[in-house]
Amino acid sequence: MEYFFDSWFSLIHQHQPGAVIFSDAGPDTRWIGDEAGVAGSTCWSLFNRSSAQIGNTDPIYSQGGDPSGHDWVPAECDVSIRPGWFWHASEVPKSAIKLLDIYYKSVGRNCLLLLNVPPNSSGLISDEDIQVLKEFSELRRSIFSDNLAGNAILNASSTRGSIGDSRFDPYNIFKEGIYTYWAPEENVSDWALHLNLQESVSFNVFQVQEPIHMGQRITAFHLEVLNEDGDWRMVINGTTVGYQRLLHFPNVESQHLKFVVDKSRADPLISYLGIYMDQFSIVNSAFHSSPTNINSSQVLRQAIHNHSTTASI
Repeated sequence: MEYFFDSWFSLIHQHQPGAVIFSDAGPDTRWIGDEAGVAGSTCWSLFNRSSAQIGNTDPIYSQGGDPSGHDWVPAECDVSIRPGWFWHASEVPKSAIKLLDIYYKSVGRNCLLLLNVPPNSSGLISDEDIQVLKEFSELRRSIFSDNLAGNAILNASSTRGSIGDSRFDPYNIFKEGIYTYWAPEENVSDWALHLNLQESVSFNVFQVQEPIHMGQRITAFHLEVLNEDGDWRMVINGTTVGYQRLLHFPNVESQHLKFVVDKSRADPLISYLGIYMDQFSIVNSAFHSSPTNINSSQVLRQAIHNHSTTASI
C-alpha cells in the first residue's frame, strides 16, 4: 500500500503551521526507537531525513541522531503511564518514582517526552493516574525548584567581549531561559567554569543546557569537585548536551566545582547550569538512577535526613 505522507504533512502544515508531526522519520520530531521513554546517552537533534523512512528506520540511528545531519529533527520519547497504551481495570499506572527515572532518561537527554495517559472505560482519566501525575509533579518541583549553585562565585577560563560587556558573562548561566549564555573567547580550546559555592554542599544531580537556537555544539564534558585533600576528582562525564542534560549520580559534597567542556564542534555556549539534591531516587554503582520499591506517596513524605546514600569524594 502506498502512503502519501509528504502530501499529508504539507496539508497539515498549511492549515496548522505550528503543528509538530512525529514519526520515526520526522519531519518535525523523530521517534527515539523504543516505547520505554528511554533515549540514548548521546542524542543529537541533527538528523538526516533522507536516511530515514517511515516504518523502516534503523532505531539505533534514530536514537542517537547524526552529528553530521542536515535536518533539525529533535528526538521524542513516547511511553505510557500504564503497561500498555490503553486502560485496563486489572492494571496499575507506573509510580511517580518510575516516571522520574524516565524523565532523567528522556528530557534529561535532550529529548521531548510524550507521556500517554489513556482514559478509562468511562472516558475519564482514572483517579490512580491523576494521583501519580500529581506526585510526579511534586517530585520534580521538590528537586529542581532550588539550584544549589545559584549563589556561587564564578570564574571562567575566558569570556568573550570587552570588560563591562555582560552579553556573554559567566553569571548568565544562572538566568532562566536559553537566550542568555556564557561564551568563551573565540579560537581557544580551554573551556571551563569554576564554581565556589561559598560553603560545602551535597548534591547528586547536575544540569547543563546549551542555547539551542545557536546549534548543538558540545560533544564531551565532565564535572569535577575539589576533595578534602585539595585534589580535583571527576564526578561524572557526558557527551551531548543540547537543550538539556541531566546527570544523576551518588551523592557528593564539596564547596568547589569545575565544569569542563572537553570537545565541542564550535565554541561552546552554556545557557544554564545547576546542581540539585534528589532525595528520592536510588543510584546504583554504575551511576544509573533507578526507581525505589517504596510507594510514591511514602517517598514524598520522607525527610532528607532519612536519605542515607551520601558518599563524599
